[in-house]
Amino acid sequence: MAFDIDMIKKVYAQMAERVDKAREIVGKPLTLSEKILYNHLWDGVPSKAFSRGKDYVDFAPDRIACQDATAQMALLQFMQAGKDKVAVPTTVHCDHLIQAKQGATQDLKRANETSNEVFDFLESVSDKYGIGFWKPGAGIIHQVVLENYAFPGGMMIGTDSHTVNAGGLGMVAIGVGGADAVDVMAGMPWELKFPKLIGVKLTGELNGWTASKDVILKVAGILTVKGGTGAIVEYFGPGAKNLSCTGKGTICNMGAEIGATTSTFGYDDSMERFLRATERADIADEANKIRAYLTGDDEVYANPEQYFDEVIEIDLNTLRPHLNGPFTPDLATPVGQLGEKAKTNGWPLKVDWGLIGSCTNSSYEDLSRAASIAQQAIDKKLKPKSDFGINPGSEQIRFTAERDGLLSVFENLGATIFTNACGPCIGQWDRSDRKGEEKNTIVHSFNRNFSKRADGNPNTHAFVGSPEMVAAIAISGRLDFDPMNDTLLNEDGQEVKLDIPVGLELPPKGFDVEDAGYLEPVADGSGIVVKVSPSSERLQLLEPFVPIQDSELMGVKLLIKAFGKCTTDHISMAGPWLRYRGHLDNISNNTLIGAVNAFNKKTNFVKSQLDGEYGGVPDVQRTYKAQGIKTIVVGDHNYGEGSSREHAAMQPRFLGVAAVLVKSFARIHETNLKKQGMLGLTFATESDYDKIQEDDTFNFIDIADFAPNKPLTIEVVHADGSKDTIIANHTYNQPQIDWYREGSALNLIKKQNA
Repeated sequence: MAFDIDMIKKVYAQMAERVDKAREIVGKPLTLSEKILYNHLWDGVPSKAFSRGKDYVDFAPDRIACQDATAQMALLQFMQAGKDKVAVPTTVHCDHLIQAKQGATQDLKRANETSNEVFDFLESVSDKYGIGFWKPGAGIIHQVVLENYAFPGGMMIGTDSHTVNAGGLGMVAIGVGGADAVDVMAGMPWELKFPKLIGVKLTGELNGWTASKDVILKVAGILTVKGGTGAIVEYFGPGAKNLSCTGKGTICNMGAEIGATTSTFGYDDSMERFLRATERADIADEANKIRAYLTGDDEVYANPEQYFDEVIEIDLNTLRPHLNGPFTPDLATPVGQLGEKAKTNGWPLKVDWGLIGSCTNSSYEDLSRAASIAQQAIDKKLKPKSDFGINPGSEQIRFTAERDGLLSVFENLGATIFTNACGPCIGQWDRSDRKGEEKNTIVHSFNRNFSKRADGNPNTHAFVGSPEMVAAIAISGRLDFDPMNDTLLNEDGQEVKLDIPVGLELPPKGFDVEDAGYLEPVADGSGIVVKVSPSSERLQLLEPFVPIQDSELMGVKLLIKAFGKCTTDHISMAGPWLRYRGHLDNISNNTLIGAVNAFNKKTNFVKSQLDGEYGGVPDVQRTYKAQGIKTIVVGDHNYGEGSSREHAAMQPRFLGVAAVLVKSFARIHETNLKKQGMLGLTFATESDYDKIQEDDTFNFIDIADFAPNKPLTIEVVHADGSKDTIIANHTYNQPQIDWYREGSALNLIKKQNA
């Protein structure tokens, strides 16, 4: 039986009335995305039509999910909100703080020893406030959510950008910062700008070596890392119905890599099969009663150009397998064309590692298809030329895959089975063949491949592909290997060719597990005391941010002008820094250390205007803070791309950065800046970015008149006394300006609750 079945029945019971009313008000047929959004309005039954990309709307999500790295800060904030219990079903999943090194058993044991303080904190906070807790080793948050909590037509938010994975089961599931989650946990509405809609029509059927992963790799190449910003991507068409539920999840998962608010698919037979296989027949039965409301209207899919802001069509019959990368997930190249491209660009052809798993591709189907390639290597006497690492998605998948012999196939090939956790995907990887200055190549089935992402090494070139393609490339040991056309030399000196991968959508004997790793919270947590040691290096109780005064925005100094791509990995690195995610002061020592200084093209090396000396970004910023001087960060396009981690906003705020001025923002990061009481601004004229000089001082001359739809005027004073005037746009509405004036959204929540 499903978790929270009564809540799900309530969502379904109100859906027909609300969707019918919305259709009447909008005056036309509705997409699935619109049906879910209008069914989750905070005010209940729709009373007006909303303008896509313009109107801010209050929503009432059904549930929340948090992973251990982001849950710490989210729950530290919730502890300040003055509430006894979370207002909606919420779960915490311990999947980020487990380093991949020796193998599942040793790695999990070590994680429980080194991060026990954090795990104990999260478990006790969960117990106190009525939050479901998934222990370390239980699985990766998004796979666990898909198997246990996702349901067609639902709306959820999660403190991880890949929350969007649940779109594979027909949800509108959106990644947010912790402060957004706190709003909903505290029983308040959650605000989102009503998204634009991108329709992706899929025709045909996957065949040969092509996998679901190749759909999103292709889409990423078309839309780029910012092409989905502010939009929901809705997949439809006969090709969509031919995909498995977990395959749909993979596609939605990597929608985060095109900046999309989320991605989703209409309810269909594959989703019903998955619900029943994961012992949620009760949800399937209820969904079947309102099946027409859990997908887009027929007219929408028949004439998509009339109902979507943009339409893409992909023929699965002709779609080719892709490998995307390096250093960005939208650099799409069909397999077979990569060799020439690699030689031209100087990318190493020798592949050192093949990594399979992560929240993107760790389902039973994924493992079975990759295992079919691994078994061929054994049968055809092929010795892998690369190392193998496997991260199963959940304990349920791991247990079932072990029972069915899938994991032993990988082990017979010499693979290391890591914990059911994120591991190398988020930089939690103690790489056994650690590389130095030498360029090297890895292939993986993850979602992101930013510089330093997997192993902390800027010289590692990471390429993203499907699990079966990763397996084939790793066996060959070469980036230019094309399993569709190329042969390999086996141990007997014979040339052999790999056959097309085969897999199983669902385990024939059903899923099984002895201990899924779930802990139900106690009924009454009022007596639980959550203790945080004042001397802890890992956890720190939060102090409210003090509002930025208008007078402090005169004489603002430039901290850094970031050059090129500046993701949340550059602003607040993961990897070894994950250990400080619950300690704002300590983790602030990594602030912007990965950002490239536009003036010297170096990382973590900026000029202090106090003494003219160069130093690390956090060090220079702390000297400004000690002097009571506010600073500004200037950036390029899609600033804050990547993870939802609100640390990338909280750390600069904590250290005294008042404003971030860029060419464009990634959605989640812009919201996080607003929530923390900062100014997130964009150049009205992009070329003004070029006017910013290393010794500039900024005066926000009309900040006293900060208002919706009114740009701000910034006077930029250069070292020689000359000045430029820059117009800065913003997207703040009045409630968001109230957050700014109060010092943070949380400060306003506390004030209202008091």
